[in-house]
Amino acid sequence: MKNPLQKSRIPEGKAFVIQELIAPYFDVNWHFHSEYQLFVVLKGRGTRFVGDQTNIFKEGDMVLTGPNLPHLWKNDAAYHDPSQGLETHGIVIYFPDHFLNNSVFELEEMEAIAKLLQRSSRGIEVQGTTLVEVRKMMVQLLDLKGTSRLLHLLQILDRLAGSSECVAITDAAYINTNKESEKDRMGQVYEYVMQHFASKITLQEVAQLSNLSVSAFSRYFKSRVNKPFSDFLTEVRISHACKLLHESDQNISEIAFSCGFYTLSNFNKLFRERLHKSPKEYRKEFQASRFL
Repeated sequence: MKNPLQKSRIPEGKAFVIQELIAPYFDVNWHFHSEYQLFVVLKGRGTRFVGDQTNIFKEGDMVLTGPNLPHLWKNDAAYHDPSQGLETHGIVIYFPDHFLNNSVFELEEMEAIAKLLQRSSRGIEVQGTTLVEVRKMMVQLLDLKGTSRLLHLLQILDRLAGSSECVAITDAAYINTNKESEKDRMGQVYEYVMQHFASKITLQEVAQLSNLSVSAFSRYFKSRVNKPFSDFLTEVRISHACKLLHESDQNISEIAFSCGFYTLSNFNKLFRERLHKSPKEYRKEFQASRFL
């Protein structure tokens, strides 16, 4: 796939850009770009889409995405309601796909970082003590100037490159086949699903939204997301159910119905297929982990 034709986020003459993001909610647009991106959530919750994977996110979520890997951090509905008074906070670093004029891929001393950047084509979730240390380093980077900025970024990448707590996100077979001109179409589908997943959603509805026939939309969506639309919708619903199992005292039947499942048996079946445990077991394990 050719790189999208767009203006870079990095001004000419700079090696990278770091931004502190403070707003009611994160960027609502599903998108991809030619830069590497390291993003950490300091405040905010919702659903994260990276490539062909759907997960919940909360404070501490840190992901490195490679060039042209589609992504979206979609905040929960409450963040879009001004009366709730909620706020998000994050730090993002962008650096180009020709980082340091590609010397990072040619020098022996940069071999570990080069391998990290190659792995980022699948997206990398940072966990454990590595997350804690790199988050602190990213906060420090906000205040640095000149050469210290570049050296500090290399230290961040070196810390990630040497960690065993960096986990690939997308399926190994996933390839981004989206075109720059299709961003709006796919973005509309993601937005529609996030707004209506608790209700019945038909293929006819999303196909009409995309100005495609049902059969054409089914082929289009599967080729872009690496799975049928029905599986994608189920994953969104399961992700929201996981969030409610974490954060609410609702019983499992109430959670199932509030996430768009119309029978408890179907919810339990689909939940177990994806997480290899029942909703009850999932909640019990999560609650136990909070006291470790």
